[in-house]
Amino acid sequence: MTQLSPQVLVAPIAGRFDAHQVPRIQKEIDAALANGVSTVIMDLSEVNFVDSSALAVMVRTMKHCRERNGELILCGLRQPVRIIFELTRMDKAFRIFDDVVAARGSIGV
Repeated sequence: MTQLSPQVLVAPIAGRFDAHQVPRIQKEIDAALANGVSTVIMDLSEVNFVDSSALAVMVRTMKHCRERNGELILCGLRQPVRIIFELTRMDKAFRIFDDVVAARGSIGV
């Protein structure tokens, strides 16, 4: 994870974003939020699968970011992951960008 500023964190995730990875990722994001981060850019460009526990982490993180006047931004969704987001209509709940550069540009960092 890379902190771009005191308020912005980039969280790159790779492989299967599922129940096996969720505890570690949630712990790292929670620690960053506790230390003043309010906006998380979740880079999913290396993710080939997400399950319901991963979607739950995203919703929870979005809620915590909003409580801090920030947001959760997603980027780099590959086709299999994008399809899951479209089928579950999660693509309507998040701002989604093609890559980290575009996501950063959307918030000016």
